[in-house]
Amino acid sequence: MLESIIFYAFAFLAIGSALLLVNIKNTARALFLLFVVLFAMAALYLFALADFVAITQILVYVGGVLILLIFAFMLSNKELLDDLQNTSKRFISMPNWQATMLALAFFGLMLYAVQAWHSHMPQWIVDAEAKGSVIQPQDNNIKALGFKFMTQYILPFEVISIFLMVALIGAAHLSRKEDNR
Repeated sequence: MLESIIFYAFAFLAIGSALLLVNIKNTARALFLLFVVLFAMAALYLFALADFVAITQILVYVGGVLILLIFAFMLSNKELLDDLQNTSKRFISMPNWQATMLALAFFGLMLYAVQAWHSHMPQWIVDAEAKGSVIQPQDNNIKALGFKFMTQYILPFEVISIFLMVALIGAAHLSRKEDNR
């Protein structure tokens, strides 16, 4: 019962923050809401027993991409941000009725996918249940993930961090003021 309450709380937090994120005009607050959405999604991945995806979500997206976005926002030109916020007052530059129809179409597609998933379980899940190789909530994957991150996957994470650093340096270079001499 407690797990269900926590799951629905994180799901509500993720959906509510995402809805606020696409409708907010203040860029700094939008970045904070993106932070909340990414952390809530990581918690939902933990409930789905996807430890690797949850840790990757926190390390790569929250620890790398979001911090890069925050630095780019802080280093960017204020006039450019004002122009971006003033150009479009609507959702994806569409009238409200078209944006509502698009959101309802995606919601209907999502409901159809969930219904189809429950009515016809994919074969790989049926095979995993038959073999008994389904990950149980009491299984300890964190220790194995720690060994994988610090041995087998250390090079890809270091390469990603170098790419993010290069992008940060590029953002700082593009945003600096040129002297008119």
